[in-house]
Amino acid sequence: MEISGNTAFYAGLSSIQSGQNRVDQAASQIANNTIERSVTSQSSEVQIDRLRGVDRAQQSDLASNMVEMSQGKLQAELGVKVAKASDEVLGTIIDTFA
Repeated sequence: MEISGNTAFYAGLSSIQSGQNRVDQAASQIANNTIERSVTSQSSEVQIDRLRGVDRAQQSDLASNMVEMSQGKLQAELGVKVAKASDEVLGTIIDTFA
């Protein structure tokens, strides 16, 4: 019996990595927006009026980034479940043929 590298286990590991990357990117974007907001918060009244529109856009970005983080978390959790299930199945197959 041959076990190839293209198994469900590797698909699970790939899903974990993709989920982690998704969380990392969203967290980085949230951090960057927070830094930009703190830098621009020391502005004149005229600039504050212009920045109010930007703040609304950043709040929308914050919400979408939080959704991305949540989706990344779920993607990683599902990848773990796939990897565990694949590992259990492989163990059962080895026990059966041994």
